[in-house]
Order: sequence, then C-alpha cells, then structure tokens
Amino acid sequence: MEDSQTKARILIEALPYIRAFSGKTFVIKYGGSTRKGEEQTSPRPEDISFADDLVLLVHIGIRPVVIHGGGPEITRMMNRLGLESRFVDGLRVTDRPTMEVVEMVLSGKINRELVTLVQKRGGRAVGLAGRDGNLLLGERKRKDLGFVGQIRSVNTEVLDLLDRHRYVTIVAPIGVDEEGDPLNINADDAAAEIAGALKAEKLIMMTDTPGVLDAEQKLIATLTPPKVREMLENGAIHGGMVPKIQGCLRALEAGVRKVHVVDGRIPHSLLLEIFTPEGVGTEILGGETPS
Repeated sequence: MEDSQTKARILIEALPYIRAFSGKTFVIKYGGSTRKGEEQTSPRPEDISFADDLVLLVHIGIRPVVIHGGGPEITRMMNRLGLESRFVDGLRVTDRPTMEVVEMVLSGKINRELVTLVQKRGGRAVGLAGRDGNLLLGERKRKDLGFVGQIRSVNTEVLDLLDRHRYVTIVAPIGVDEEGDPLNINADDAAAEIAGALKAEKLIMMTDTPGVLDAEQKLIATLTPPKVREMLENGAIHGGMVPKIQGCLRALEAGVRKVHVVDGRIPHSLLLEIFTPEGVGTEILGGETPS
C-alpha cells in the first residue's frame, strides 16, 4: 500500500508540469559523452530508458527534438579503419576520409539505432542529418580543421512538418555549406542553435556529469545567466563544460525559456529533471518567470 501511495504522489506531483508543458517544444542533446562504453550488440539500459522517456513525452503532448553526438564511437571506427584521430583545441580535424567516417557513424549507425529503439518502445521517429533540407546551413570554422563547421542558419521547416505529425525527430549534427559539402558540427552547438531557432521551452543537455558543480564539486541546482557568466570568467566553469555552457547562454539569449544540464547516465534523468520539483541536474533560468 505504501508503494502504491508513493506512485500516486509522484503522478500528482507531475501533473502541474504536464499541464504547463503540453504543446511545448523540448530540444534534447543526447549521446557522445553518455555513450562512452565499448561497442554494444544490444541497446544499453540508458538508451532504452531514454527512448521510453521520449515516447512518454510525445503521449502527454510535449514535442521532443533530439540532437545526438557520437565522438567516442567515431574514434573507435577510425581506429578500426586504421585512420588517425587528430584534435586541435578539442575539435576533431576532419579531412574528407574522416568526414566520411563521421557521416557513417552519426547518420548511418547512431541515428538509425536511436530511431529504431524509439519505434520499438512504441513511438514514431524520423532520423535526419543536419544537411537534409538545409536544416543546418553553415561554413567551415577554420581552414586547419578541414570540414569542421559552424552554423550560420537553421531551417526549421522540416522540423515543424514532422512535429505536426507527432514524430520524434532525431538529428545527426552534420551540416552543409553553400557548395553542398558536409560539415562536422559540434552536437552541443547544433542543439543550442536549433533550440534558439525553434524558441523552445527547454534545451536539455544530457552529459556525463551531474550538472554544473561548485568549487567543492557539489551540484548547483539553479543558476542565472549573470551568475553563469561570472563562473565562466573566474574559471569556476572550465574544461569541456565551457563550450556547452556558452551554447546554453546563446540559446537563452535566442528565446529559450530554460536550459537544463543533467546526467544522461542516470536512468530516466530526463523525466526526473522535468517532472519533479527538486530535479536531478542544473537549471539555468531564462528571462521569464521560472516554470
């Protein structure tokens, strides 16, 4: 009886959030650092719980758009093919052979796996690359990085079309330039730009850390943009978290209501962050009343 009452209380606590967010768009960055394990022959429990969360979101009226990474899996495939992985300032140098591997892994493998898993769990999903329909139109970031790109514009037309038919859209972060060449886009940047273009209710960054941590490595539950900028300036936010958080700030400036940084390794962390008062990660508030 006690377990049943606990479940009922959880459902009641979630009801106001369901009402508030029905009809809203959530942009979710998933993958990459949350998929560091060795090659899997079957879906990981974390991927299954994530797919279940996406299906639930759609059924209660929320519109999820997923952007996934895949850096570790690209590196494994490069090693398997005897190709060297080179990085400059944390960015993968992407010559034409590397770009072919990036497309093969992101569009041909990871994207297909996530689409299939969502559909096996009862949802409807469509996989896209950012070059489809000029979704992510960009340009090369620097000559020495090859086909590493930065986004100039986001064409949301195809996302709106799929959303109207209640599909989960899963995007591989591969852009295209004006000459039609593919671009290797950082998944965090792609998620931030897409969220801003859609004026999403939430941008949710699922990573391999609990969230934003203070000097004592304790989770900070809530932040504001001024506090985040202060932490960036004094080095409290550092390393690989810096570009992720900078993307979060850009998304807020573009009109996203709230950004969340959560640990994607925790089963159902997406639901726990959105539908419980305490959450499980860090939220960064936009300019409007928190929800």
